Amino acid sequence: MPQEMKEQGSAEDRLVLLKGVSGAFRPGVLTALMGVSGAGKTTLMDVLDARAAAIVMRAVRNNVNTGRTVVCTIHQPSIDIFEAFDELFLMKRGGHEIYVGPLGRHSCHLIKYFESMPGVSKIKEAYNPATWMLEVTASSQEMMLGADFADLYKKSDLYKRNKTLIADLSTPRPGTKDLHFETQFSQPFWTECMACLWKQH
Repeated sequence: MPQEMKEQGSAEDRLVLLKGVSGAFRPGVLTALMGVSGAGKTTLMDVLDARAAAIVMRAVRNNVNTGRTVVCTIHQPSIDIFEAFDELFLMKRGGHEIYVGPLGRHSCHLIKYFESMPGVSKIKEAYNPATWMLEVTASSQEMMLGADFADLYKKSDLYKRNKTLIADLSTPRPGTKDLHFETQFSQPFWTECMACLWKQH
């Protein structure tokens, strides 16, 4: 029992550790997680959040495995979640791209790209690549290194490769026909209007 709780007169037999915690919060229920400082509240929340994000990412991965393209944002620094992605589009403040490319197994492509830049510190052993990436690309790091990661990206082979890929994908292959639709909208005006009204209630 933490000393602070003993001083407040909490009865040890009344304390229940993680009562009713199933690994996820119930939808539609407002949950308060309370405890003294250092009791592990943040750690527990991170674990529960990572588990929920992992469930979402499993569903996303199943969708991708059917041949669909999925673009999504996950606000979860867990290494398992981060490495579930095939590609990363990393931007700095202002919307400038600083890395657009594959992650690779254990984020090897991302790590190799940033470690090749002069002055960027190497990743420590067993360190989370997502956390490291955010640390080395922070604005304070740019100022300290006297570098602009957006400019460095635009001068990189990766940028050239991406521009070539975009040009290739943007040019129709010989013999292909343009897409043609008989109408501008897929549904008549009244059908769309009814759908919008239905969504309001």
